[in-house]
Amino acid sequence: MSLRGFPTFGFLRTVSFVHSAVYAALLACWLAPGLAPETLVLGWTHGLLWIAMSLLAILAARRRTIPYWLAVTVAVVGGLGPFAGTIGFVVQDRRRTRPMPV
Repeated sequence: MSLRGFPTFGFLRTVSFVHSAVYAALLACWLAPGLAPETLVLGWTHGLLWIAMSLLAILAARRRTIPYWLAVTVAVVGGLGPFAGTIGFVVQDRRRTRPMPV
């Protein structure tokens, strides 16, 4: 089994959106009283996803799957707000799919 093409841009984009959804749920649970168990689970999930995303983003940047600015956004800003990484993936996706000028 070869992992040469891993992680792909699409995989990272999908995990980034999942991470943002987990973080949004965490913020909602944090604001609502009496949801300590849910907050704990979502907090751990966010933390582990941030670590995994950081490592995968660094690997993807080294393999030139994503640009370095996006890897830095995911790894540095992602712990406090994964929405920045998700926005970065949307921006990069639009840059990749934009038609070339003639």
